[in-house]
Parts: sequence; C-alpha cells; structure tokens
Amino acid sequence: MPISRAWSSGFSRVRSELRLCRGVRGLLLCAVAGATGAMAGMPDTTRQAALVHMVREDCGSCHGLTLRGGLGPSLLPVSLQRLTAEDVAAVILHGRPGTPMPPFLGILDADEAHWIAHQLRQGFPQEPARP
Repeated sequence: MPISRAWSSGFSRVRSELRLCRGVRGLLLCAVAGATGAMAGMPDTTRQAALVHMVREDCGSCHGLTLRGGLGPSLLPVSLQRLTAEDVAAVILHGRPGTPMPPFLGILDADEAHWIAHQLRQGFPQEPARP
C-alpha cells in the first residue's frame, strides 16, 4: 500500500476515534475542564512556556512568526474556525502528506498537541518578554 494511502487511512481512523470522543465523554470533559479551569492532561506551566516558544519559533518558521501565514497557512483563530481542535491536533501529530507539514508525534504527545490546538483556536499566547 502506498505511504499516502496508508497515512490517509490511518488519519481517517484517528479522526473517527476523535469524533467518538466528542459525544458524551467530550461533553463531560468540557464540563470538567470548565469547572476546574483546566484541560485533562494539560501540560504544566513550564512545559506550556516551552510549547509557546516552540510554536512561535519552530512553527513560525513556516507559518510566519506572527502565525499569519508564510510557507504554511495562517494559524490565526479566524483561519482555523472551520476545523475542530481535534482536527488541528491530528494535523499537528500526523502532519499533512504531500506538503511540508511534518508530523510532530514523538516530539509532542497527544495532550500537548491538543493544548496547542486549543490555544491556536483561542489566539495563541505571546512569549513573555526576556529580561
């Protein structure tokens, strides 16, 4: 089976599994996250700072340092509104075959990819100013 077809079927399976999580479990997760102010598996503040730096620097090298687009598309909330956070996380983890977008699975775990996806959809935080 060609790599692109294998990847496509794997991506479809991941998307199907993510859709199942949107049901009752997803609703429960959102309720718990809203009540506690945190997402399940949310990275600690030190890791969040590292993820913000990675997105601003590494992802910014293709998507633009302001995330407005460059070689890659814009990552601003208005540009991502047609995608769910789960869709964005799947692209982060598995990349996009036939494009320069690489997979970050192995560099990021699923919780980190979901945290980044949620942040991108809300407006990604700036890095704190360095002294």
